[in-house]
Amino acid sequence: MIPRARQLVAAALSSALLVLPAFTGIANAAPSSRVYAVPLARTVADVQRVAEYWRPDRLQRTDSYIPATPGAQSAPTSSATAPGGPVAQTKRPALTHLPTPTMPRTGSMARTTGKVFFTLGGKEFWCSASSVAAQNRSVVATAGHCVYDPRQAKAAENWVFVPNPGPDGQTPDGIYVGASISMHEDWTGKGDYDYDYAFVTVHRGFVWTAKNNAWVMKDVGRLQDNAGGLGLELNNKQLTYQATALGYPAGPQPGNARPFDGKSLRMCVGTVTRWTAAPNLDLQKGVQLQRCDFSPGASGGPWATGYDKNRALGNLTGVNSLTWDRDLNGWYDAVSSPYFDTTTGEVYQRAASQTTPSNVT
Repeated sequence: MIPRARQLVAAALSSALLVLPAFTGIANAAPSSRVYAVPLARTVADVQRVAEYWRPDRLQRTDSYIPATPGAQSAPTSSATAPGGPVAQTKRPALTHLPTPTMPRTGSMARTTGKVFFTLGGKEFWCSASSVAAQNRSVVATAGHCVYDPRQAKAAENWVFVPNPGPDGQTPDGIYVGASISMHEDWTGKGDYDYDYAFVTVHRGFVWTAKNNAWVMKDVGRLQDNAGGLGLELNNKQLTYQATALGYPAGPQPGNARPFDGKSLRMCVGTVTRWTAAPNLDLQKGVQLQRCDFSPGASGGPWATGYDKNRALGNLTGVNSLTWDRDLNGWYDAVSSPYFDTTTGEVYQRAASQTTPSNVT
């Protein structure tokens, strides 16, 4: 059991589920567990519809949107998103080897970390996320609560990933519309924080260009070609290890201070350790990184081992899920992640095996 004081902090944060970076931990999937898939934009027409939502004038206002994802402040609304479902065991492609970090086709540094923008309940929100190396060169890793609200049984809409976002809505490495979400069914079914992660297959990217006094979509190719991709690390057996957490924090600290504005990529380098359960979060065992004062907006950002600052590459070993004020002094001092195990690899492989149209413009 965790001390009551810590339980109260955890409960306070999780009561704003999909508002603050959330928490998860180490848990092996039950034999009946399944990868849960939800389609997003499936056709070229779907992609163009989402693109129209995120025209340059709306992208210019993204800094004013709500960081991280919404709670249950609104009732479920009708959605164009098709219903999802579990992926049968027999149809899961086997993960025969782990992907390694990949540089983009141009430049001396990768640009894997960025923001995801989406709508839910008629409002715009954003999280952090990262590009992951994959056979389809089109996979984004983020937190489960950045793509799906289990309390409303509802997926995010108008979901896009922008790697390396610039000020005033600039998208130097493209905009990538989500094609489908791959999650663990225990996140979608009961909001189990042991599985608060998701891998999203994205379509080919585009940028807006001015032509004849109008904005038109210009194809820029696949995500991994433009931004590079983090590798993937599963089943880390070390009791402690070093990792780098990345994200775009913007929300307030417990004491209401706002040290971050969400416009700049921030980094925490620290020691990852295992810790005890938090039953009030349906959390069995977890991993945390200290010290890190990330706040809302960093949700979904990557944890990387072996991070090379010169190339901005490493191996993805977790995502920002929940921040913690462990000593109750009004300031976050730790961030936590689900433990990435073999089950995580199954979810990833489903996303990595999906195909998308060869052109969306």
